Amino acid sequence: MNTLEETKFLMKKYKIRANKNLGQNFLIDDEVIQDIVNGANISKEDLVIEIGPGLGTMTVLLVEKAKKVICIELDKKMIKILNDRFIAYDNIELINQDVLKVNLKELIKQEKENNQIKNVKIVANLPYYITTPIIMKLLESNLDIESITVMIQKEVADRLIEIPSGKNTGAITYTVYYYCKSTKIREVANTSFIPMPEVISEVINLELRKEPAVKVANKKVFFNIIKSAYMQRRKTLLNALVNTGVFKNKEEGLEILKKLNLREDIRAENLTIEDFARLTNVFCERIS
Repeated sequence: MNTLEETKFLMKKYKIRANKNLGQNFLIDDEVIQDIVNGANISKEDLVIEIGPGLGTMTVLLVEKAKKVICIELDKKMIKILNDRFIAYDNIELINQDVLKVNLKELIKQEKENNQIKNVKIVANLPYYITTPIIMKLLESNLDIESITVMIQKEVADRLIEIPSGKNTGAITYTVYYYCKSTKIREVANTSFIPMPEVISEVINLELRKEPAVKVANKKVFFNIIKSAYMQRRKTLLNALVNTGVFKNKEEGLEILKKLNLREDIRAENLTIEDFARLTNVFCERIS
């Protein structure tokens, strides 16, 4: 039985439909599922945290490859199905909760202490509407993880894995680059899902860096400057940072830009991550 047939069987058996409010789209393409799991590079020494396992189509492969799999699933109906499907397995744990409310740091700490886990890897097929908050939580929580392999909307994925100042750059591009080395695994057509979404998806792998991509005097200030610059990205960097209160006034901004050899009319999207790091460090020197 292939994944499409299996999905239709489970939906009929448990009398369920994809929940639009939870952004559910069931993946039915066997090749894509295999590519996601292969892209995560899982071994028998790994703990895999799967976010949004749904019917368990990817979980089937994960429990065979990993030392342990922890599935975090918000939908109680899916938890019932997962319990039934994996009742014979002793290396799977189900958590019926919103991943944004789970203390992942403590969870990982306990698993490493109790189960001789070498690496922790996150695998997820994320609902489009909550992609950014989840990825930001995973990156900003200082988790002891090796990688994140995720399938999300292509437009968002391209922004996440862009090199800062590239054509798809957004504020989140700098955050991902600061924490990770990223790789595109593959695109996924909308025909690979039930029901079909309106957009193309993309699978990416984010490998956590041992050290951040740049050194900054204050990480909070660094990300605030980037966020402020992109809040008014149609304006020049100078005007955006004055309008959002980062620079006290235009004179201060001009002085800082001159010190960094940056043009007065430069825009946020033209700055490399190194440029933003230098800007942060000069700014922190002035306010210290």
